[in-house]
Amino acid sequence: MTHVVREADRPGSKINKKEIVEAVTILETPPMVVVGVVGYIETPHGLRALATVWAEHLSEDCRRRFYKNWYKSKKKAFTKASKKWTDDLGKKSIERDLKKIIKYCKVVRVVAHTQMKLLKQRQKKAHIMEIQLNGGTVADKVAWAREHLEKPIPVANVFAQDEMIDCIGVTKGHGYKGVTSRWHTKKLPRKTHKGLRKVACIGAWHPSRVSFTVARAGQKGYHHRTEMNKKIYRIGAGIHTKDGKVVKNNASTAYDLSEKTITPMGGFPHYGEVNNDFVMIKGCCIGPKKRVITLRKSLLVHTKRVALEKINLKFIDTSSKFGHGRFQTAADKAAFMGPLKKDRVKEEDKTAAPAAAAVSS
Repeated sequence: MTHVVREADRPGSKINKKEIVEAVTILETPPMVVVGVVGYIETPHGLRALATVWAEHLSEDCRRRFYKNWYKSKKKAFTKASKKWTDDLGKKSIERDLKKIIKYCKVVRVVAHTQMKLLKQRQKKAHIMEIQLNGGTVADKVAWAREHLEKPIPVANVFAQDEMIDCIGVTKGHGYKGVTSRWHTKKLPRKTHKGLRKVACIGAWHPSRVSFTVARAGQKGYHHRTEMNKKIYRIGAGIHTKDGKVVKNNASTAYDLSEKTITPMGGFPHYGEVNNDFVMIKGCCIGPKKRVITLRKSLLVHTKRVALEKINLKFIDTSSKFGHGRFQTAADKAAFMGPLKKDRVKEEDKTAAPAAAAVSS
């Protein structure tokens, strides 16, 4: 997390056109790769998958997900599916499946996976999920999916700035916790017999069982949750090359022209550097660092002024998040601190080396 300074756009409000400071979360979002198409037909019992078409080439990241021990496995996953693209019979079956999807299916989804190799993490297994295609006819959806097989889909093609999205993930785990920590019940008075971080009355004599509505001790955290209505403040491009030059200044604004990346000095604690595309959302987000999060378009039609407000960022803080950060960039720190002792010693060693060589010769 970090914080930003922006200009409020709320006509009629006291803070209109004034600078406000808000906390934001940076989510690194490398492009996802489309590797399959699934067609669903509607039945009396719900949706049923009718046909699935896989891409010719699946990356190692993706295939690792289908094995418990990749090192000891024969690595044969999807060899039959990829062979279909090489011979005539296989190509005919692929065309037949796609035509079947166009003719019978009402819902079309693509199978996409994350690119773990772009992240500086230990994990190598990709996360795979189905993403539904909306808009246009079924034929348009199948054509789009076929065109984008094995191609990366950047986050900027899915979401836009000032949009409201939902974050889906698993919360931070806390293990087995007591009732006071888990449900925030009031602590009992000091003189309470046999403990005071408890619930005094857990129910009536009859019915002779404890109701599920009574707060009890148990597992806290590591729960699947959906947080709705997170506003996107910025969709930033990762470090990339443009016209032969490396572009890094994805944290500068129209008011703060200094060249700086979104990664704070020293990196994000427990995470590291953000070198890929990122999404900046208002407020916090569920789960610890490094845990995967699913972003979803909002299911609601937003009409409130807060949801429709245009975001005009003036400043993004990139000072160190480990302690009390004073400097925004390494250049700021060097300018303020001046030459350090280690720099002076390094310079002296450089000048001393040629002199010693000259004396020895």
